[in-house]
Amino acid sequence: MFDAVIFDWDGTLADTKHFVVCSFQKVLREIKCEVSDEFIGRLMGIGPRNTLREALRAANIPFDEKMIEKLEKKKIKIQMKMIENVNLFDGAIDLLDSLQSRVKMALATMSNRRVIDRILSEKGAGKYFYVIITFDEVQKPKPDPEVFLKCAVKLKCQPEECVVVEDSIFGVRAAKKANMKCIAIPSGAYSIEDLKKEEPDLIVNSLNEKEEIVNFILGENKANSHLCVDD
Repeated sequence: MFDAVIFDWDGTLADTKHFVVCSFQKVLREIKCEVSDEFIGRLMGIGPRNTLREALRAANIPFDEKMIEKLEKKKIKIQMKMIENVNLFDGAIDLLDSLQSRVKMALATMSNRRVIDRILSEKGAGKYFYVIITFDEVQKPKPDPEVFLKCAVKLKCQPEECVVVEDSIFGVRAAKKANMKCIAIPSGAYSIEDLKKEEPDLIVNSLNEKEEIVNFILGENKANSHLCVDD
């Protein structure tokens, strides 16, 4: 049995792809930066500032950090007005209910603190998490393991006693660098094939595969590496 579960938010527990992509596109179009929705979607997880930098580089638009900060603030304002468009994935609350009081739970997200706090409050999901670490509280975004390691410290758990639930290749890489096990779900921008290449410890098709997820987290055997559903 693991001592703690660390959940990603965007694309893992919450269906936020349109919400995130739309907010980025609105600020980027103001400065005539043209990138595809897919380009932005596949960068979800590396943090808003890095996503903005990558978009501007791809469009060959010069930038400095003041510009990045200004664009990020605009994106946050846009997202605060769009929160009603965010929904939790089917099975998310059922899974969280199943794990509550049986294992410590944390949220590790590259989203902004204001946005996350507002969404969690409106969806009634904040009660599940003992610890919440956002982009604002880390120096290095995923795939750096900092956000997961900070969660472990606040949870008072050793990294090897934690399991991460992620939807992106960046999150899986960060979990492995943190010496944590990882459950991957192709509910975001990445397919099962994409995720398998990163060698997570378990892949499920969706949060509705609650039994597999809960058994992996609460089971006695933590050595079943690279176990993939529908392999």
